[in-house]
Amino acid sequence: MNPITKLVQAMGPGTYVVQAVIASLIGAALLLAFIMGRRAARRRYFGRRDARAQMLRRQLPDILAGRIMPEAWRRDALDDRILEAILLDCLEVAGQEEAEQIRHCLRISGLLDKRIHQARHRRGWRRLNTLVALGRMRCPEAIPALAEGLDDDNEQVAVAAARGLGRYAMPEAAEPILDRLEYGHLRRLPANVLQSALYHCCRDRPSRLLHTLHFTDDRLRPLLARVLAEVASAELGEDLVQLASDPLPEVRASAARAMAGARPRLALAGLQQLATDSEWFVRLRAVVALGMLQDARAIPVLLETLCDANRFVRLRAAGALSRLEGHEEEILVRAIRARDRYALQALIGEMQRSGAMLTVLNGLADPRRRQRSQRILLAAVRAGAPRLLLDAVLHHANWRVRTQAVRLLADSQDPEVLRLLRFHETDAQRPRERILLSWLERRLRETAVPAEQSAPAAEAVELPRAEESASHAGASLVREKS
Repeated sequence: MNPITKLVQAMGPGTYVVQAVIASLIGAALLLAFIMGRRAARRRYFGRRDARAQMLRRQLPDILAGRIMPEAWRRDALDDRILEAILLDCLEVAGQEEAEQIRHCLRISGLLDKRIHQARHRRGWRRLNTLVALGRMRCPEAIPALAEGLDDDNEQVAVAAARGLGRYAMPEAAEPILDRLEYGHLRRLPANVLQSALYHCCRDRPSRLLHTLHFTDDRLRPLLARVLAEVASAELGEDLVQLASDPLPEVRASAARAMAGARPRLALAGLQQLATDSEWFVRLRAVVALGMLQDARAIPVLLETLCDANRFVRLRAAGALSRLEGHEEEILVRAIRARDRYALQALIGEMQRSGAMLTVLNGLADPRRRQRSQRILLAAVRAGAPRLLLDAVLHHANWRVRTQAVRLLADSQDPEVLRLLRFHETDAQRPRERILLSWLERRLRETAVPAEQSAPAAEAVELPRAEESASHAGASLVREKS
């Protein structure tokens, strides 16, 4: 009997263990051989691909110029894939003339027709990759194939088709999306995908977007209104004002934003209506749009929104009013009459941040603008902003502005200025500043009257001769420092 057979019989049940170990070793050896063989095959494939890519890169100018016909490289599937990838990468960064040359090469080589055929007959991830490639080609002939991809049951494929149409940035590419939205389709697609695609495609023809907005359901109309607000132009005309009466607040807010960009003839009337809307974010959009128009006829409605219950609306209204140059005095006077302390503080603070108050302060040194600047600043001080002029007294570079600011503080007869002077006495370092502040303090103590009973002064009070002679004593020093 064979010794091995005797050994197996002697082992008994342990034979199965030995057989399992041998089978495992054979399996591991076969797996290792497969891995090594696959690595060798992949190494050979990548080496061949890199060599072909290098050669096609060198031949690319001749291929685009037509000196190398497509038959020279279309016979090899590897060259076909490599050159398509190269052409699509070049198309992303090419100029207009070079892009047309690349698209012409895609057409005459048959790569475009091959991708269109694959987009209509492939399914799953293969169709997704094909639609991505068609979107990168941006050839108008591929729009119908991309439109068919919108109806795919796979959501990822439909998203790829929508993004591909958005890359075309052509009104013709928006037609398939808008037609399906009008009939209630594409609801499963993410809102940001649809919004981005429609934004790029409808910039040259926003009227088509407005037409679809009237026929879609309430779920998609806010999305279309947001896109319309981004692409609105004068082409829309008075049709845009009709959206100010839409039942959906999101649409009304987008209509306010769109009117600021399109500027139709009745934009001011429509925005004035939206500025009194029941929804705070609609009022906010309307106030921002009124500020962009910079029309003085909007001052009354902006002053009303300056007293709005919502803080953001008040701040935006103050910012819009601060940018209306030449109407600062009228705005301040009417804001004081409203008797809203928070609104007035927001207005003055925004005028300071925007630089309007600095321009008014500099006007005190100009005899032609001095009277108007005095009225504006005096109204601001009586409205509760004495720090503005007090900072000008201590820190402004022009000594004429500092002197006029002191006179205006004295004319205001505001007891709050006396309290502030106690905290700023140590800030006065130069002789002229100390003289001005001491004169101001003495003047306010002599004519101390409650702020609510003080009457506006017709003309600025002149400095006493004694203080003015003292101020001339340090005039040379002040001019040198200024």
